[in-house]
Amino acid sequence: MLIVLQFVMGVLLIFSFVGYMQFVRKTLALRWEFIPVFVFSAIACIVYFAGLAGQLFIGSIVVLIVGLVLFRSTLVQAVRRGTKPQLLFSLFQFSFLGGTFIFLLILFQNELTHYDNFSHWAIVLKQMLSTNAFPTPDSTLIDFKNYPLGTSSFIYYVCRFMGHSQSVMLLAQGLLIFSCFYAMFGIVSEKKRFLLYAFLGLGLSTLSFFNLTIRITNLLVDFMLPIYALAILAVIYQYRNDIKNACIVVLPLAGLLMIIKSTGIIFAAIGLIFLLYTWLRNGQRSNWKVGLAVLGTMGGSLLPYFGWSWRMATVFQGIDNKFEGAASVIKAGKTGEQKWEILMLFLKSSIDITSRPVLGIVIFQLIAIGASVFAVVVLKKKWNLWKALIALDVVLLLYYAGILALYLFSMPLDEAIVLAGFERYASSIVVLFAGGLVLCAAIDLERSFHYRIGEVPDYQSFKTVKTKGHYQKGIIGCMAVAATILLSEYNGIVSIAQSYDTTLPSKIHAVTGDRWYPNGQEDTNRYLFYASDRDQQVTNYYMQYVGKYFLYAPHVDGIVLFYEDNMDNLLSGYDYLVVVETDLNAKWLLKKHYGIDMQEGIYKITRSGDQIVLTLT
Repeated sequence: MLIVLQFVMGVLLIFSFVGYMQFVRKTLALRWEFIPVFVFSAIACIVYFAGLAGQLFIGSIVVLIVGLVLFRSTLVQAVRRGTKPQLLFSLFQFSFLGGTFIFLLILFQNELTHYDNFSHWAIVLKQMLSTNAFPTPDSTLIDFKNYPLGTSSFIYYVCRFMGHSQSVMLLAQGLLIFSCFYAMFGIVSEKKRFLLYAFLGLGLSTLSFFNLTIRITNLLVDFMLPIYALAILAVIYQYRNDIKNACIVVLPLAGLLMIIKSTGIIFAAIGLIFLLYTWLRNGQRSNWKVGLAVLGTMGGSLLPYFGWSWRMATVFQGIDNKFEGAASVIKAGKTGEQKWEILMLFLKSSIDITSRPVLGIVIFQLIAIGASVFAVVVLKKKWNLWKALIALDVVLLLYYAGILALYLFSMPLDEAIVLAGFERYASSIVVLFAGGLVLCAAIDLERSFHYRIGEVPDYQSFKTVKTKGHYQKGIIGCMAVAATILLSEYNGIVSIAQSYDTTLPSKIHAVTGDRWYPNGQEDTNRYLFYASDRDQQVTNYYMQYVGKYFLYAPHVDGIVLFYEDNMDNLLSGYDYLVVVETDLNAKWLLKKHYGIDMQEGIYKITRSGDQIVLTLT
């Protein structure tokens, strides 16, 4: 019965999305490429503000109902006019939607495995779905309460109606990811030039190569940051002569980007600066209405960020959180020697050609330089790719300087000394760097055709038969390479899904199940988990975080070895012993002292006089 209800609610959710998209298409006349990301981002922001107001569930219900009303209105109007639904897709739309459907279907078969899902992103979602509210200072399950809840708000909205399984969480985030990629294709003006779509498909598919550490099979947002920024750049360029429309679309995108992660403000700033530059450059400075729209967009996009800052300053006043900036420096300042060590390691990592981010920077630098020279020497065209390269290099250097400052002044010493998360941070900016060059190259390529679409009949749209042959070969080549890259990504995601049974989360889930309690009531029992320390899964607290998520219990500790002299004293401090993995030594000790044959499962810990008793539940 529950599955049927979730299916029905899922269908209603889709109808609601369609209702909003049709409404936006009709009232704003936006390009289809920008509508999904616009609608999803606007919904995320609305749900987010509802959460700030303490009305997360009510806000979500209202958003769903309004979408259904809009869908019904569109349907009724179509019936009255006697118009038939048009399901005709261009070759590009058919290819993109088909590929998206395949990847979303695979995501729906995946479960969460990455460490940070359980240390923050997934456990926050579980609490939001359990309590229908944002975490509070009393949320003992949440360690890092200062992380903003932008994407979490959208995923909550989808999971609220489709079910709260991990696969639905991944599906919801996948909608945001692929809507951003769809928006990037909106940079193409001449829709009949399929080579442009094939070229963009090739270039954007290579971004997955730099996303292996933050693959889309988890809820981490490091990949979301650059692709949202790229979507904003595509919108601004396409509406460069219609800044008001650009502002309308950019507002929810930049607003959501600000609250995807604390560093999202950096990526949002890149898009907003480009918006300001485009307005000033395109001769619309004298139009004060357009100027107000630009300034309003820049100010309005900051509202979600200020809303979160206000919540942290009021609701979480006096609560210490991760990376508290200057306060961290005062409390745990690093010595000059430690800073020097961090600096040297940072420089070494930043120029390590064997690392994926550095390799990406070098390859795309060389390709961009080579393409610019080729355009001038062979094509006799003046491309803007070299200008984009310089601008993106400046952004790259500033971003790396910001990361260095984070390690030197804000991050705790034990994490900074090993450059914790460096590859993820670097991968984010490399995706932006490479994606920005690909978008600019597509624009330059579009401008390089001998004839523009509409200038001559379609059958004469090539300078010579030879150039038409090059065009067709270019399409085949781009599609072949793009398909190969995407097939590799597909196989990688399938492999992750197939290997889930061997992962620690799978083993813990098999023992504990996935527990959801009414009204978000936490399990206050104390749990002691036992397993091997393979890959440091216990000493780095991975097992404990996974245990907290599945049990929905804040008091979870881990152990890898029993000491015979201290076993009674250790176990007496807990209510349950959770055996995830067994070994011969532990089996012998538990058999000797408590008379049980140790196996994977949950043991209730009780006392009978002075004796500890373990009972398998």
